[in-house]
Amino acid sequence: MERFEAEVYGTRLVLLRGDITVQEVEAIVNAANPDLTPGGGVSGAIHRAGGPVVTEAAARIRRERSRLPTGEAVLTPGGKLPARYVIHTVGPIWRGGTAGEAELLAKAYRSCLSLAAEHGIRTLAFPSISTGAYGYPVAQAAEVALKAVQDFLKENPGKLKEVRFVLFSSSDFQTYRAAWERVKAL
Repeated sequence: MERFEAEVYGTRLVLLRGDITVQEVEAIVNAANPDLTPGGGVSGAIHRAGGPVVTEAAARIRRERSRLPTGEAVLTPGGKLPARYVIHTVGPIWRGGTAGEAELLAKAYRSCLSLAAEHGIRTLAFPSISTGAYGYPVAQAAEVALKAVQDFLKENPGKLKEVRFVLFSSSDFQTYRAAWERVKAL
């Protein structure tokens, strides 16, 4: 299994290749659509693995709040997942990089981290948000994601015990690993 760990402001940062639905952390992040409905990719896998509890809780939030704006995050129970919670966030659709995508993607990560800290969640796992159906280039998304996490941990030392990025392919893992080498130097 491909895995990398680093210590970042008192928090363990882990990059690994794997399946986010089997991670034994307090919360996993769902790269959701604005309607919080089960989609394809990561979202569909999380809804299937979590079962009706996740899908019904997301539907309740949608009825109460309407659509979830890009960059925001909400919390539901994890249902049948090993994780106790699912944090749903909507990343930006890639439009060539000139429509504020980097800022919106960073906001999505910060929203998840803030929501976790607010609820006392100390371990969480992220997928690569927006790099599937939303078309965000993985190399650019990895830098934005890792920088957003690094900045949050610097501003909130010790709030989180572990932040994982669970990457589906070896190529994505290698891309995130290379991005970390660039981000840590900033």
